[in-house]
Amino acid sequence: MRFTGLAVLDLILYCLAALALLLAFFKSGPAFLREHMGFAGSTAVTAALLHTILLYSLIFTPRGMDLGFFNTASLVGWMVALIALVSFFKPHFENLGVVLFPPAGISILLAELLPSDKLWVIETDWPLDAHIILSLMAYSLLAVAALQAVLIAVQEHRLRRRVPGGVWSALPPLQVMERFLFQLIITGFILLTLALFTGLIFVKHIFEQHLVHKTVLSLLAWMVFAILLWGRWKFGWRGRTAIRWTIGGFVVLMLAYFGSKMVLELILGRHWNLMS
Repeated sequence: MRFTGLAVLDLILYCLAALALLLAFFKSGPAFLREHMGFAGSTAVTAALLHTILLYSLIFTPRGMDLGFFNTASLVGWMVALIALVSFFKPHFENLGVVLFPPAGISILLAELLPSDKLWVIETDWPLDAHIILSLMAYSLLAVAALQAVLIAVQEHRLRRRVPGGVWSALPPLQVMERFLFQLIITGFILLTLALFTGLIFVKHIFEQHLVHKTVLSLLAWMVFAILLWGRWKFGWRGRTAIRWTIGGFVVLMLAYFGSKMVLELILGRHWNLMS
């Protein structure tokens, strides 16, 4: 059963929360919209709860867990929205939802509009459950890190050209942005490491399960982030170097998951087989 109308409502709620955060920063618009922890917070929480309900109805089916392309993208969008909600309580980063909430809303709408009908029938096997959860958490955190790297790149570019504030003045100081970037990367890297380890436990027939490309690219992404963290520790990498490695690592990780998944499901009509 599809709930497209509710998905549209969810997108509207996410966008309203993002708009409220933006207006609160610029201290403009109706007063009720400028109450940072009031309207923005309650609207974002309501959107996340509605997202949770819709996502549950999409993924948990009588035949098993449906982790098709758009359902999985929406699950990542939900986790990203939760990260934005947590950032409400992190000094200097309460406005992160301005850029994270709208994509989360779009993801649940696409999941409702474009059912993929590709099922993973999940066995009650803890390594497999752990692998899925850890993989999605790692991907979500590193996705936010990639976005953070893009924002830092824009911020550096504007500082070099001495372009005045505007909407970009909502960003925290550059050093704070870089510190948060590496906090995200370190946490995401640890989760990715655990995800790869648990994946090795349940993968028995890598070719039959169509997991070769995903595994190889995931390991390559892990190596990229490992080199970045080593360079940060050994040489103090920052700025453009950190930005390039972060975005490069995330692009490889995105290809590992959504790239291979898109080719399999939407082009070849197959899907990953996680059954032993």
